[in-house]
Amino acid sequence: MNINATLILQSIAMMIFVWFCMKFIWPPLIQAMDERRERIAEGLAASDQAEQELKAAKVKVGEQIREARDRASEIVEQATQRHTQILDQAKDDAHSERQRQVAAAEADIAQAANQAREDLRSSLASLAVLGAGKILEREVDTQTHRELLDKLIKEL
Repeated sequence: MNINATLILQSIAMMIFVWFCMKFIWPPLIQAMDERRERIAEGLAASDQAEQELKAAKVKVGEQIREARDRASEIVEQATQRHTQILDQAKDDAHSERQRQVAAAEADIAQAANQAREDLRSSLASLAVLGAGKILEREVDTQTHRELLDKLIKEL
């Protein structure tokens, strides 16, 4: 064979091979590469969107944490105020109870003092009658002198 014919036949075979590849092999390869490029682009877009959502979520979480801390501070402040109110109320109640007990004790003391005075007056009246009876060496009639003794008791 001739070298020129071999080159021409090889060139024709190469052109047929190139045409066959361009017609049947390259379109699916190009389509697969385009689909892969689109999926990669979508993945990058989704990654960017997820990153933005993450930043937004971090900001939202930071705000919620700040709100929770503020709310906790308010609750602690309210509890402190309520504690102070309860202590003040307890002090006021204790003070009023103390005053009530002091007043009751003073009333009891006054009543006991009055009772002791009455007992003392009666004892004094009896002693006066006995003393007068001994002085006169006779017994004094208490019924006849009751008015005099009552007047004496009132004066004492």
